[in-house]
Amino acid sequence: MTTVIYPGTFNPITNGHIDLVERAAKLFDKVVLGIAYSQKKQPMFDLEQRIGLCQQALAHLDNIEVCGFSELLVNFAANKGSTTVLRGVRSMKDFEYEMQMADMNRAMQTNFETIFLPPSPGLACISSSLVREIAAMGGDVSQFVPAVVNTALNDRFSA
Repeated sequence: MTTVIYPGTFNPITNGHIDLVERAAKLFDKVVLGIAYSQKKQPMFDLEQRIGLCQQALAHLDNIEVCGFSELLVNFAANKGSTTVLRGVRSMKDFEYEMQMADMNRAMQTNFETIFLPPSPGLACISSSLVREIAAMGGDVSQFVPAVVNTALNDRFSA
């Protein structure tokens, strides 16, 4: 069984993330969406909220596991029985950063592989940080996120 890890903070999960998971779900037997604890990034939603939002947004897929992690990615992947991670790249800036991470991961575990997928057409502009900024200023983000996330963002900023 081939398992790929798709790591990130998913703060929040967007339609761009979902596109990558759906495509990966066709390529691999199992996709593990690994949600990083990442206190460094100061997430808007806590880990349990992000896990719940991702589970709801991906409920239509049957070969997906959503879980949190706070360890090195290579160790998390090994614990899930995988040596492969999926990363989305929207731009050259993303690619340069992701290549550096891929090289470091491979230096720690020589059989560790990173697969890069570009976004589907029309999704490259979406980022969690832009979604948060638009939502915080009262903008409509419904075209960029699943309905459950849109509701959570509206609830968060209407309080």
